[in-house]
Amino acid sequence: MKYKKTLLILLLFLVMYGAGAGAAKIVEVFGGAKALKNATDNWGLGFGEEGTTPTGNVSAAELEKEDAYYVGDAEKNVIYLTFDCGYENGNTEKIMDALKKHNATGAFFVVGNFLETAPEIVKRMAEEGHLVGNHTYHHPDMSKISDKTSFGKEMEDVEKLYQEITGEEMVKLYRPPQGKFNMENLKMAKEMGYHTFFWSLAYVDWYQDDQPTPDEAYAKLLPRIHPGAIVLLHSTSSTNGQIMDELLTKWEEMGYTFGSLNDFL
Repeated sequence: MKYKKTLLILLLFLVMYGAGAGAAKIVEVFGGAKALKNATDNWGLGFGEEGTTPTGNVSAAELEKEDAYYVGDAEKNVIYLTFDCGYENGNTEKIMDALKKHNATGAFFVVGNFLETAPEIVKRMAEEGHLVGNHTYHHPDMSKISDKTSFGKEMEDVEKLYQEITGEEMVKLYRPPQGKFNMENLKMAKEMGYHTFFWSLAYVDWYQDDQPTPDEAYAKLLPRIHPGAIVLLHSTSSTNGQIMDELLTKWEEMGYTFGSLNDFL
């Protein structure tokens, strides 16, 4: 009886506050992990002490079974810089200038619109040794696509246009739009030869008309950095364009170096 009362209180809590990363952990404690993993999910993180690896709402071990990752080696002071590119508004090349200055390799996850409107920047990415990954052509909620043909077309259309622009085959790195996925999606991506990349550090940088100040950005990005971090930033962010050189310098001063997602392949 006491257990049923406790469970009832828990369910009321979930209804009131939603099934975020913390709620997902509670569900797992009460034996609902299997149902959670098969459901549509949003990638989410739970944070502990500053400088430590956050927990994902799917474990690193479970993700790795499907060639998916959200964090690297927690024993190495290496950071992986990744950028989601939905459209071009003048900030991507500022970010690339900073990466070049620090001899850092980035991974840029592009959509169809970016390829169509900024082909010269895409060429520069390839020429300067950055990785250009697949963020799907139309940026849909991929967790709602269950058939392999439709799923594959979103990916393959990006591959084809990238090859037309650069003359090179696209490296098979995939990031689900908005972090929306289910385990079946990850299996389909794996069958296409893709490695899927989530993230272990991000901040709210995607609202073009409501950009954080540099100090607000540093307050999120410096304390939460950790060994093996896969950092998600948006190339549309004017704040990121402004702070990138100094941000990389600050991370270097904290003892970090910059790796490539090729390390996971």
